[in-house]
Amino acid sequence: MPIPSPISWTSTHAVRILDQTLLPGQETYRDLDSVEGVAEAIRTLRVRGAPLIGIAAAMGVVVAVGTRERGKAGKQQLETIEDACRLLGATRPTAVNLQWALDRMRRRAEKAMEQEEDLRGALIAEADTIWEEDRAMCERIGELGATLIPERSTVCTVCNAGALATGGIGTALAPVYALHRASRAPHVVVPETRPLLQGSRLTAWELTQAGVPCTLIADGMVASRLRLGGVACVIVGADRIAANGDVANKIGTYGLALAAHAHGIPFYVAAPTSTLDPATPDGAGIPIEQREPAEVAGWQGNRTAPAGVQVWNPAFDVTPAELITAIITDRGIFKPNEISHSE
Repeated sequence: MPIPSPISWTSTHAVRILDQTLLPGQETYRDLDSVEGVAEAIRTLRVRGAPLIGIAAAMGVVVAVGTRERGKAGKQQLETIEDACRLLGATRPTAVNLQWALDRMRRRAEKAMEQEEDLRGALIAEADTIWEEDRAMCERIGELGATLIPERSTVCTVCNAGALATGGIGTALAPVYALHRASRAPHVVVPETRPLLQGSRLTAWELTQAGVPCTLIADGMVASRLRLGGVACVIVGADRIAANGDVANKIGTYGLALAAHAHGIPFYVAAPTSTLDPATPDGAGIPIEQREPAEVAGWQGNRTAPAGVQVWNPAFDVTPAELITAIITDRGIFKPNEISHSE
């Protein structure tokens, strides 16, 4: 069964998203016809995954122009685009793909104005190009990563870095899907990924939809499962990769890397080149998004923690380069200390 597309255009170039906060119980699509609506969807994780929020943000710039600026002069249009980029760029600070995509939309708008092109048409084309490039990068990551996964093996991942998080077949799950097409899909161990359960709600759901065998475990079971044996490798996605190869990814990735290292299991990171951030020297410079305490203190509106308890809720952690076996990008497979030379 094909995995539903998490994003698309409507006939009027509003943004249609699959609301990922409602999965797996409801497969609900929302049409976003304002830049504020796109920003809210990114902030609240209705649309999520570093590559996908970059695509969504690019599409959000189109929505800002299309709904507000018809007939206005060029300078006013550029001001609207800049306002939209500021709003969208403030939604989630850790994923570098977001600013990467917005910077491209700014540059394309400026070029369109200089060359007296149709601005909205140029922005639609650029957003489509960003989307298509991500789709192609996912395919290449899948091809390269598949060479690292032994026949009839078991792999472990964390969070969701599959088709729901990208414009294509995913990053961490791309090698799994590439092997699935060849009838050689590995078995995937899926930690639930607290506090928002992206592993159980999203990764297990999309793997099941695709017919890929998987086993769901609680986060606290990871080390015990790796110790049990039979896991050929760990493969995860990334929201930002610093120049030295340190990687920011969903909270829990660092612990998974430590467990893999302790048990001699290769630990791979899969990410498109848009996730590389050569301007950030190391993981200490990566901004880590802090989310609402309610995400940890309760679930689906029901409080599970005592009133008044303090909560720490970072959305991401940083895995040091020394724990990473290799980084799989669309341009090749690199050691972490080689990543700054891969662009």
